[in-house]
Amino acid sequence: MNNKLEIKANNVGNFLVRVFHYLALFAIGSAIVWSAFFAFLEMAKKTSASIEDILLLFIYLELGAVVGIYFKTNHMPVRFLIYVAITALTRMLLEYLNNWHNAASNSNFHYDILIICGGIVLLSISIIVLRYSSFNYPSDKK
Repeated sequence: MNNKLEIKANNVGNFLVRVFHYLALFAIGSAIVWSAFFAFLEMAKKTSASIEDILLLFIYLELGAVVGIYFKTNHMPVRFLIYVAITALTRMLLEYLNNWHNAASNSNFHYDILIICGGIVLLSISIIVLRYSSFNYPSDKK
């Protein structure tokens, strides 16, 4: 009797977790599409799109890919999240370079630029480490 109750409770719990999982993925996916749509509308109002605007759309695209992969496989693709971070840092780097170029005086933008470049290099090295370790030490498929 106690074992049957435990099995039913586990089944209900697993079902509720799956329902929450799908609802959360749909909510996140919807928020990404909504944000990308309004970002695109803002870009369309201008006469041209900057490279920062285009990179923002790539960030939305990569986030949508992460949600899609997670929806299909139930695995969080950490590498793709690092790609999003690299794209975001590249977008920030371009903004800092533009501000540095347009600055009237020689301000402290060069330290910020070096820090952002260091972050991009560090994230790139982490992708190499992840790819190497996943190729040489694959996880067991159960």
